[in-house]
Amino acid sequence: MTEIASMVQPVELVPRASAPARQGFAAEADRDRLAATALKAYRRLVEQWGLTAAQAAALLGVSVSTWERLKPEGRARSLTQDQMTRISILTGIYKGLHLLFADAMADRWLLLPNSGPIFQGRSPVAAMIDGGIPLMLDVRRYVDAVRGGL
Repeated sequence: MTEIASMVQPVELVPRASAPARQGFAAEADRDRLAATALKAYRRLVEQWGLTAAQAAALLGVSVSTWERLKPEGRARSLTQDQMTRISILTGIYKGLHLLFADAMADRWLLLPNSGPIFQGRSPVAAMIDGGIPLMLDVRRYVDAVRGGL
């Protein structure tokens, strides 16, 4: 028994501080730096997915009039932590769908009725609008699980 114990090498754990820091959206400076790119990505998602202004606004957590003010490119705009989080989640869903489907289904999937347990027969867009960020995260995990990413 002591021979085996002497052959086992202790495992050194990497201190958490040396792991790369996760991007957060709490700092206003980070949000300001990332807002233009995030909005550009979100505009493309809205177009690719064929969302209405009402759907795009609801997914972003803003009114339709606010979404209409955010749509035009060119002017610097600030986003809240909530809005940045929503765009980040939706971008992950977009990427996961394009890894899962090699055709136009990647962009149509969100608007089709879905029998999956988290959707209750609704489209993923309708479910995410009703469920907010928690359901958006569930959809992100669902897409990743279906494609075998979990």
